[in-house]
Amino acid sequence: MTDAPEVYSGAGEPVARRAAGPPGRSSAQIRADIERQREELSHSVVALRGRVAELTDWRRQVREHRRELVIGAAVVGFAVGGLLAMRRSRR
Repeated sequence: MTDAPEVYSGAGEPVARRAAGPPGRSSAQIRADIERQREELSHSVVALRGRVAELTDWRRQVREHRRELVIGAAVVGFAVGGLLAMRRSRR
């Protein structure tokens, strides 16, 4: 058995062993690591917000994909027109 403490579920059953950190780390080093992780997370969140804003800007998407939208609209128009013509010819 190892010296790593066990993590228990609510039912009192062990679900995992918690890995012990490297020996000799001071609380100041641990705090510095936590702060560094917070900074990295903060930068990641800011980058993610920017990317989400970019992808959900529908006006920009229309500008960048105008050709594809026109082709799609033409295909849908021909399909609807063809279906209407077929319905009229059956009457």
